[in-house]
Amino acid sequence: MTATQSRMGLVVTGLLLGILVAAIDNTIVSTAMATIISDLNGLDKFVWVTSAYLVTEMAGMPIFGKLSDMYGRKRFFVFGVLIFLIGSLLCGTAQSITQLSIYRALQGIGGGAIMPIAFTIVFDIFPPEKRGKMGGLFGAVFGVSSLFGPLAGAYLTDAINWRWIFYINAPIAIVSLVLIIFFYKESLHHEKQRIDWFGAGALVGAIVCLMFGLELGGNEYAWNSAPIIALLAGFVVLFISFLFVETKASDPIISFEMFKRRLFAASTGAGLFYGSAFITAALYIPIFVQGVYGGTATNSGLMLIPMTVASVIAAQVGGILSSKMSYRSIMTISAIIFIAGIALLATIEPDTTKWTLRLYMAITGFGIGFSFSVLGMSSIHGFNATQRGSASSTMSFVRSLGMTVGITIFGIIQRNNFASGMKDAFAGTNGGAPVSQSQDARQLLSPETREQIPHDVMDKIVDTLSGSISTTFMWSVIPAVLALACVLMMGGAGMKDIIGTKTKDEKSSLEAHGH
Repeated sequence: MTATQSRMGLVVTGLLLGILVAAIDNTIVSTAMATIISDLNGLDKFVWVTSAYLVTEMAGMPIFGKLSDMYGRKRFFVFGVLIFLIGSLLCGTAQSITQLSIYRALQGIGGGAIMPIAFTIVFDIFPPEKRGKMGGLFGAVFGVSSLFGPLAGAYLTDAINWRWIFYINAPIAIVSLVLIIFFYKESLHHEKQRIDWFGAGALVGAIVCLMFGLELGGNEYAWNSAPIIALLAGFVVLFISFLFVETKASDPIISFEMFKRRLFAASTGAGLFYGSAFITAALYIPIFVQGVYGGTATNSGLMLIPMTVASVIAAQVGGILSSKMSYRSIMTISAIIFIAGIALLATIEPDTTKWTLRLYMAITGFGIGFSFSVLGMSSIHGFNATQRGSASSTMSFVRSLGMTVGITIFGIIQRNNFASGMKDAFAGTNGGAPVSQSQDARQLLSPETREQIPHDVMDKIVDTLSGSISTTFMWSVIPAVLALACVLMMGGAGMKDIIGTKTKDEKSSLEAHGH
């Protein structure tokens, strides 16, 4: 191995570690939340712990992507990792839910810089013939991070302390920082542009209103309450303002010119629907395992392994195939398999064996895995070095938006089906259901609660929970089908079209890294 190859390997390692900590932090907190609430006594404010991270991460993605196009990738990637590291350490020291929420917001700012820029750097430093393989590797890490988070969170909370779900980020982030600072040599050619401050402000405001409206609606406040209506109205007004400002800005945060490119628009749409459908499997399979099978939080996390492994394999395969086939051909196969997997999950019931569930999950994971690598590459395809950051960050932003909206919509579907099923199951009984129909399934089917419920009553609850989850999967087939529709509009472009061709900017960047 040459010195250049060794240096490139270290750069890639640094980028992968950055993606690992930023992506896993979206899900690692979920399984530790009950313990955090108990320790910090913040049941009334716990929703802010998740919301704060998502708001700042999503709002930051397109902004940092644009800034990286203007002033360089390295400084903003390093900034993102550093802020994420500081936020993680502060999270571990939090003494109240309010403190933790503020520190999580700081983490989110870092995550919003890390995720899109890392993928863009791969396109900058590798020639087209190697991008597919590297894209597959990065997609695999993203898939592992997204699915492994709940299991890691449960293990660290049970084995050590919930604070270690944040402290564990420190050594990983430090290694990432060191590797990128010392071994990533960036081309000095960048295009100076004006910062669209009005657009950035409107976008951040719109995302804040939307996120808190979705998080608080149906939980803290009724959907038709004044605070929720005000938040959603604020989102509409600010988003319309953002769209107007972007059409007038000379250098917009999100350029609508990008969406005139068929491949980018179709890839971004597919990312939106993949995200909203996929999140149901990651969210409700652990609840099914714990609530229907009666497993522990750790066991429910372990059940995600088949989906994780399958998604990692598919991400790698998709990356390799991208240099030989069109993006549309690869993603058509992906979408069909994904639809089949979600449809199979819609058939699960209490009698479904664990091995059958693992098979369905593996099919679903294999279907979604291609999107982790291929959509990331197709969204950047054809853009020059001064536009890639914006293109990559817009794709990441839209996928995250799809996941967030999916969590809300399918959460409403599951809760309503569960409440309705509970009402029907215990209609005519003395006193009705033994527990409140409005209780969350996670609380209702905790081991402590289950021991206090008679077996015949428990059977009815399990059937109701199972039915609500399978119905939710049935509805999530819709965005999966819409993802296929977007894929079919991607056209015939592929990595094979640009192999052997290099722009002036690419030559400069590749020469800096020995290619």
